[in-house]
Amino acid sequence: MTPERDPAVGPRRRVAFVITRSDSIGGAQLHVLELARALGQAGHAVAVFVGGDGPFISRLREAGVSVWPIPDLVREIDPAAELRGLAQLRTALRAFNPDLITAHSTKAGWLARVIGTAMRIPVLFTVHGWLFTSGKLSARQQVARLAECSTGPLADRLMAVSEHDKQIGIEHGVARASAFSVVHNSLPDNADSLRADPSRSPPRLVMVARFDYPKDPITLIHALGQLRELAWTCELIGDGPDRPKVEAAMREAGLASRIELLGTRDDVPQRLAAAQVFLLLSMREGFPISILEAMRAGLPVVASDVGGIAEAVIDGETGKLVPPAAVPELAAALAPLITQPELRQRLGAAGRARFVAEFGFETHVRRAWAVYAEVIEQGSKSLPAKLWSRLMPGTEN
Repeated sequence: MTPERDPAVGPRRRVAFVITRSDSIGGAQLHVLELARALGQAGHAVAVFVGGDGPFISRLREAGVSVWPIPDLVREIDPAAELRGLAQLRTALRAFNPDLITAHSTKAGWLARVIGTAMRIPVLFTVHGWLFTSGKLSARQQVARLAECSTGPLADRLMAVSEHDKQIGIEHGVARASAFSVVHNSLPDNADSLRADPSRSPPRLVMVARFDYPKDPITLIHALGQLRELAWTCELIGDGPDRPKVEAAMREAGLASRIELLGTRDDVPQRLAAAQVFLLLSMREGFPISILEAMRAGLPVVASDVGGIAEAVIDGETGKLVPPAAVPELAAALAPLITQPELRQRLGAAGRARFVAEFGFETHVRRAWAVYAEVIEQGSKSLPAKLWSRLMPGTEN
């Protein structure tokens, strides 16, 4: 069992969160927002260093979290911008003078590990999913794997949000097993008024995801095209570069009047409370917070069986898991949920109970802080020591 530690007890620390993107508010951003706010409320000095000037910055400030924008910390591969971003981030971190750097997302993880090692500040990299998975890798995935394996030894600890991500990291040689801790994502509970009623008919299906790989709304549209004769409505919440493809797929399936594209929303809890079934179709995942949001609301979940999703959704008990990009299997999983209100109610109630029992936010904060505090107390090793421990596992002490 993952150890726990109360962040309100013990020395007050300075913690720097580093994340690449502010233009979208996905699972990694929500993780940073809630954990930074909780540690700040416990008395620690917390700051978030984030690329760009997007809506995530406003959300952080509304939550009372200190924000340090890093203009050239960008997701795209741009060597000149990366050098500028590296310099900007190093200058900002030196000014903040943290006891710990905790990095989230791929690009932020690479830069933070390099800077932290150079400055002898402990670095913890939180893995919200890898750009590579098992099996044959594309050229882009091979580059990502090389970058992770090169910078992996520079992290004083890697904290995976799922056992699946830990195993992928070990399998690809990013770090040895002893370098990983696993702390599942979580969310604060919300008001009873934001509980869904899955038994209402006809059911409203909802998917919350960016219209971009690895999310896969196209498979959902094709599956719903096979269920046109059933009574349902559907909302797709999100936006992104694949929106024209989504709109074209809706027209081709004859579903333009039955699927509503709501764009990016800041009232997702309210939309979930008005829904009856939650969907997340994807080709790759870590441990998605959107699924926890749905379980918190008491919704049955239908999701692709990828990444750490099976660590949250129990197939046949709290929802249904289907292979990725599998249209017939998805249609077969959805049909009984569309036609059977009592099944939706049963799976949704079980998901809500699992959320309360396994993914309580206070427990998550104590588990995450136990890892943070241990890394701070152990301190940062020198670059030669980090490389030596990589070459000679078991000699790091």
